[in-house]
Amino acid sequence: GTKNPGKIEGAKRALEKYFTNVEIQGIKVSSDVSEQPVGIETYEGALNRVDNLVKYAKENHIKADLFMAVESGLTSELGFWAITNIAVIQNTQGEVGVGSSASFPVPNKYVEEIKTETLGTVMDRLFNESDLRSSTGGIGLLTHEVVTRIDLTTEAFLMALTPFINDKVWKDEPSALEKE
Repeated sequence: GTKNPGKIEGAKRALEKYFTNVEIQGIKVSSDVSEQPVGIETYEGALNRVDNLVKYAKENHIKADLFMAVESGLTSELGFWAITNIAVIQNTQGEVGVGSSASFPVPNKYVEEIKTETLGTVMDRLFNESDLRSSTGGIGLLTHEVVTRIDLTTEAFLMALTPFINDKVWKDEPSALEKE
């Protein structure tokens, strides 16, 4: 659900841990949420991207085993302001896996700026960089390249893959609607 090279690489790395002959096609679709998701918008954005990706694939006769999206957002749900990544994966049967990455803290003094401008814009300005979101991300600078945006994206996708790599053991039972 993106053309962002870092997100695509994260998806590829996660899939290659469990599958061979991985081929990924990056397709940009809308998240239908704010440019800088806050709170539940982060999950909603990833879910919307997957839904929009499935629609796009149907309309354009594209076949895929998995439809994947990740959204990075600002949240205070952990008791402090942080950036987290939420990944959503859906297979051709409509089964969904959701996962998150490690989250990193955001100083209170930057929260409002990030809400109005986006994390990428604020980080580019603070560190005198350009387009960090397409490479190592702000976390790359904050950890001195020990952890990058690709790492966080990979982690979120690995967590979202757990229902798919553990057969029926780690899945919700299908609802009556899904059985029809």
